[in-house]
Amino acid sequence: MIDSFLKYLQHEKRLSSHTITAYQHDLNQFQKFLSSNQTESDISGADHTIIRMWIVDLMERKFEPVSVNRKLACLRRFYKYLLSRGVIKTHPMSQIQALKTPNRIPHFVQADHMVKLLDNQEIPETFEALRDRLILEVLYGTGIRLSELINLRDDNIDLRQRTIRVLGKRNKERVIPFPASLVSLIEQYRLIRNREVSRISETLFVRKNGEPCYPSLVYKVVRKQLATLPALEKRSPHVLRHTYATHLLDRGAELNAVKDLLGHTSLAATQVYTHNSLDKLRKVFEQAHPKA
Repeated sequence: MIDSFLKYLQHEKRLSSHTITAYQHDLNQFQKFLSSNQTESDISGADHTIIRMWIVDLMERKFEPVSVNRKLACLRRFYKYLLSRGVIKTHPMSQIQALKTPNRIPHFVQADHMVKLLDNQEIPETFEALRDRLILEVLYGTGIRLSELINLRDDNIDLRQRTIRVLGKRNKERVIPFPASLVSLIEQYRLIRNREVSRISETLFVRKNGEPCYPSLVYKVVRKQLATLPALEKRSPHVLRHTYATHLLDRGAELNAVKDLLGHTSLAATQVYTHNSLDKLRKVFEQAHPKA
């Protein structure tokens, strides 16, 4: 059942390989829980009582509510699939509610700190240093996801139009404009890369051996680039995505436009970035309104 469900997600729903791997891990984890507790060996036979037992087990093992909710979302989708195929007659998740989670404000870099970080650095001349700088600039200049950055190809970039074409979640393509300052940086990087890297793959960002960059390498690059910002609690590629969205909204970009640039399917996912703009509006109100 699990294998057929994963194939359904891959071929019919066209979910990303990362999402499918996460679903597979969650379902296998639940299956292992069923086997170890000798409650119900067949995952299709689990009911809401067993699922609640699993939730308690996860919480006792110090899983965050956000992580538990993701696993519940996986089960909800899995049993909906079984229901549609006639494997089960009732949905065991119908009596299960998501756990309450705290409203967390996304980590982002202040605008003046980001500008200072980029403007105070000289453009490096070595291949790896230039690549690392370009990774930082592309993540902040376009707001793309880590997976989208790694899969960027040379032919995805239009230097004349200053746009990048990316393939996002569920294989949805979008075109994103990028700053004019990136044009010369990309040209310089390509020149040095083509000269120093012996074997060039189709991807834009590569290692010395010509192989594409991998996630942990990009994480390492971003952490190193943001190391000079001691007040920043978190340093990751996604922080630069948060920073991109926050800065756009702070400077008057429409929420719908930012939604399309980020590749979100709904406004709800984008609205989390309005926190900083609302804080600024509140300060303006308190300073300017006589009754504030």
